[in-house]
Amino acid sequence: MLNMLKHLKSYSFQIVLIVIFTLAGSMLELFLPTLMADVVDVGIVNNDIPYILRTGGLMIGTAILAVLLTVIVSYFASKVALGFGRDVRRKLFINVENFSLQSFDKVGPSSLITRTTNDIKQVQDVLNMMLRMMTRAPLMLVGGIILAVSRDATLSLIFLAALPLLALTIILITRKAIPLFVSMQKKTDRLNLLIRENLIGVRVVRAFNRVGFEKKRFNTANEDFRDTGIKVNKIMASLFPVMMIMMNFTNVAIIWFGAIRIDQGLMQVGNLMAFLQYAMMILFSLIMLSMGFIMIPRAQASAKRINEVLMLQPDIVDPEKSEQTKEHGVVEFRDVTFRYAGAERPAIEQISFQAKPGQTTAIIGSTGAGKSTLVKLIPRFYDIESGSILVNGVDIRKLTQKQLREVIGYVPQKASLFSGTIADNLRYGKKDATEEEIMKALETAQALEFVNEKEDGIETVIEQAGANLSGGQKQRLSIARALVRKPEIYIFDDSFSALDYKTDAKLRQALKSETQQATIILVAQRVNTVVDADQIIVLNEGKIAGIGTHQQLLQENNIYQEIVSSQQAEGESA
Repeated sequence: MLNMLKHLKSYSFQIVLIVIFTLAGSMLELFLPTLMADVVDVGIVNNDIPYILRTGGLMIGTAILAVLLTVIVSYFASKVALGFGRDVRRKLFINVENFSLQSFDKVGPSSLITRTTNDIKQVQDVLNMMLRMMTRAPLMLVGGIILAVSRDATLSLIFLAALPLLALTIILITRKAIPLFVSMQKKTDRLNLLIRENLIGVRVVRAFNRVGFEKKRFNTANEDFRDTGIKVNKIMASLFPVMMIMMNFTNVAIIWFGAIRIDQGLMQVGNLMAFLQYAMMILFSLIMLSMGFIMIPRAQASAKRINEVLMLQPDIVDPEKSEQTKEHGVVEFRDVTFRYAGAERPAIEQISFQAKPGQTTAIIGSTGAGKSTLVKLIPRFYDIESGSILVNGVDIRKLTQKQLREVIGYVPQKASLFSGTIADNLRYGKKDATEEEIMKALETAQALEFVNEKEDGIETVIEQAGANLSGGQKQRLSIARALVRKPEIYIFDDSFSALDYKTDAKLRQALKSETQQATIILVAQRVNTVVDADQIIVLNEGKIAGIGTHQQLLQENNIYQEIVSSQQAEGESA
């Protein structure tokens, strides 16, 4: 939790004002019982009406000023807490955006969502409470004790019995609450994970008639979260009645022994009334502190989870000084080996090839051969284990990520579109793309026809994740987004899988004329897609099993022959 306080540096002035106004407000509140005692012991006893009116007026003015100071403190506390939440949320998001895919996979999207929303809200709420209550409560506690002792030191001995009991109650309840609050945050992660999975995979759930199963799975997690919440709230709920009982017994003791001291002439009635007020202030301050101690553990658990993400350094960092590229559009792999974190064997091993401008390099192989992994290494989504990848004659680790990715147009295996218009999505590739450039890219990607059929054309709004488009339409828009960029290197990661054979052929033909000077690296499952490539790389279990043209591989490579024959057999059976 203390690590989070460094994010409050920019709010130092407001925090100083909060402390000053809280101190002033507390002093005014502590002054009120003294004035009340004077009204009773001086004004009423002596039947001095003018004194009663003067002191009463002073009490009203003091109370109004104390209320105004409390309102000002609440305003600044809320402003600081909300600003803090905004700043930490921004830092968290920026840090996550800089993660490599490996770091992103390590934490998981559902947990990152919880940490960016729920966890920051927990810390923000506790900070707001601390600025308002946790600065006020200690002042009221210490001030109340000092003024109570100054009124009657003997009667103050009651606190020696009451305060340790209250402190012990707070400690016991806090010790029980801390692990439950930590557990609740983990259960929140679990709920978010299940909701996210079901919303994204709703079609699969319904297609396999697993709605009932998913309901049970969610209900189990939901009830687990509920039970933990009830348990922790029962513990918190027990605090207030226990403390109220102690407060009432303390008040009874003060009145009992105070009456005896008044009867003995050792204490005045006004002093007893003021003492009771100070006792209430002391005990309420302890309740405020206890509520803080109850809420702090949950915020501490949340702060720890936030810090885990903030402290997680990106695996992939830019070099201090980047090199200038020597060529244009050349991609070269030199003995590249890569394995995923925790994997026993490499995903790809000893990969060497070169892709040149004006050529199409196709990568084909069975499922799990490492095709997508290989192309993800070019934009440096992951760092390799050994060997080197050169783009335009320079090792990609000696280029900044921005420098590297500016020359690449990447079309992922799973088409990913954002909420907004079609034009907005295409301008992801080039932010200042003109309407003419957008229309040309759509035409090349064989997407112009279905876009023109829509009432608003390129201004048609795309729903979240492209829910109002078919798989093939999303793929074609993803391809158009890369084409708008006009990069030196195009990477198509199995980007034609949702297209029919006719559209696939027309798209590849259109690409030839539009990308004549660029390097094309194409991952595909279908032989028809790679048949015209200048070189085809056959992958098998992460290793290169052959490189050549379609005709060369058809004559010399057994694995490629098996792929071709299997697809021909599928075509015949179809």
